[in-house]
Amino acid sequence: MSLEKVLAISGKPGLYELKAQTRGGFVAESLADGKKISVNVRHNVSMLSEIAMYTYTEEVPLRAVFEKIAAKENGKEAISHKESKAKLEEYFKEILPEYDEDRVYASDIKKVFQWYNILVNAGITDFSEPEAEAKEETSSEEE
Repeated sequence: MSLEKVLAISGKPGLYELKAQTRGGFVAESLADGKKISVNVRHNVSMLSEIAMYTYTEEVPLRAVFEKIAAKENGKEAISHKESKAKLEEYFKEILPEYDEDRVYASDIKKVFQWYNILVNAGITDFSEPEAEAKEETSSEEE
């Protein structure tokens, strides 16, 4: 499963996989316990593939941050999101040294590590871009 189907839903803990669309929203399944929930269109939902982290020069896609964490941890779990703010920021600085400290908050860093660990525990360790998107980008560059 790619990050295109992984969702973060405001007001709901953890991450969810998009399962099906309904008339008034969609059905999502928790990656933690497998429970299915119905999500209304009024919920604030973010796809992990659309999230990026601010740096001083550009926005780095979350998938690239996850790839860096996976490389550092050899695909295993990273530091717990329950560690102290100082430890989390120090670790994050090793992963993404140029992150914008004014726009990336401690709560954002906690979420990155929490989400990464949820994905690894769910068996999702391939954070690379899907082939279809990569091919589309290549063909548009050639034109």
